[in-house]
Amino acid sequence: MLPVFICLDPNTTMDMRRFLFFSLAFLFIYRFLISYAMLVRNLTTDQHALLEFKHQILDPHNTLADNWSVTTSVCNWIGVSCDAKHRRVNSLNLSNMGLTGTIPPQLANLSFLVSLNLSYNNFHGHLPSAIYNISSLQTIYLSSNNLSGSLPENICHQLPKIETLFLEINEFSGQIPSRIGDCSNLQNFSLWRSKFNGIIPKSIGNLTRLKLLYLDDNYFEGEIPLEIGNLTGLKELYLEDNNLEGEIPWEIRNLKSLETFSASNMRLVGSISASILNISSLKYIYLNGNNLSSNLPGDICRRLPKLELLFLHKNEFSGQIPSRIGECSNLQNLSLSFNRFNGIIPRSIGNLTKLKELYLGVNSLEGEIPWEIRNLKSLETFSAPNMRLVGSISASIFNISSLKYIYVDGNNLSSNLPGDMCRRLPKLEQLYLFSNEFSGQIPSSIGECSNLQNLSLGENKFNGIIPKSIGNLTRLKVLYLNGNNLEGKIYFFV
Repeated sequence: MLPVFICLDPNTTMDMRRFLFFSLAFLFIYRFLISYAMLVRNLTTDQHALLEFKHQILDPHNTLADNWSVTTSVCNWIGVSCDAKHRRVNSLNLSNMGLTGTIPPQLANLSFLVSLNLSYNNFHGHLPSAIYNISSLQTIYLSSNNLSGSLPENICHQLPKIETLFLEINEFSGQIPSRIGDCSNLQNFSLWRSKFNGIIPKSIGNLTRLKLLYLDDNYFEGEIPLEIGNLTGLKELYLEDNNLEGEIPWEIRNLKSLETFSASNMRLVGSISASILNISSLKYIYLNGNNLSSNLPGDICRRLPKLELLFLHKNEFSGQIPSRIGECSNLQNLSLSFNRFNGIIPRSIGNLTKLKELYLGVNSLEGEIPWEIRNLKSLETFSAPNMRLVGSISASIFNISSLKYIYVDGNNLSSNLPGDMCRRLPKLEQLYLFSNEFSGQIPSSIGECSNLQNLSLGENKFNGIIPKSIGNLTRLKVLYLNGNNLEGKIYFFV
């Protein structure tokens, strides 16, 4: 409301002064009533939109039924926030309330809405296209429902302020709009686990403010666009479980802020040395289940100083495991199984003191398991089956008290099992030693491995009597002893 200034002549009569006073008072009251009426009307519009929403859904916990009442201001309703200036609804957060039903188009009448969060409910049906007409929207969270529909081609024009768009875990389909790059404010974009298809448009490289991009578990095809290399602020990129093929573009090395790159279970080929292995900020790399090849560079740890997880299993990598792999001091998960690596397990692997999971199996590795591996005091899983490993494991594997899962089947490992094996491995749950050259007797104290669920000692050279204490393994689900020289009975105590 604009102020009104009136200058009075000193000779103005008292009657004239009274007239002007009451005129100004009337004008003020009139303008106030007009403003109040507009406020009430706007709040009534918001209230009507929310009540229509309430009437079309099932509310199993009666959260809205007990709270959304016409006797209280809509701004005080649960999940609703209003802006201080206009007293209009600007935020609706009904996440994780178990709500079921369809979303009515009247929700688009919340014309001041900035944030919409309906995640983790059971909404279904098409998302009304009118929702995309709320030009004030900055964040949309619809994750984990059963909503369907497609993204409008001009979504960036309709939602010019959009910063976060999370549509993950729904039934949305269709293609990413070719002009998605016009959404210049977009920072977080997730279509994870939906039914989108087609190519990833080149214009996605124009989203220079993007930090999170989740396109995994859809039906996208074609190649990874090299324009993704323009997203220099990107921290997380998930592309896995699509139909993408071809090489990873070398331009991706420009993503100097990238911490997670996930592109598993597709048809990617070629080397990663010039692309992924040149992003020093990377912590998590998921590339398993492709046709990637080449050797791992000897200075991989210098290139990736922050690396915590490296999943390369089920590819065509070859050559030797870098002898300096132990310099990757932050590594917690290393999976190189189902490739074509050869040579020996490097001794420096014993320097990876943060390592929790180590998968090396189904390669052409040979030689002994280095005793230095006993230094991995956090290791829970050691998997090295179906190779040409030899020698004893007593001084290495059987001295890691944190181990829960041991898979070394299908090798040429030998020696006896130590009598105090259960004391050495108090957390042991699975022990797979079958198809090796182990000999001697099964330790009489085997029943002290109280957490053991799977015990597979078959196809070895064990002899003697099956110890009665094996019956104390009350959590045991799988017991495989055949193909040895054992005798006696198995006693299980209930």
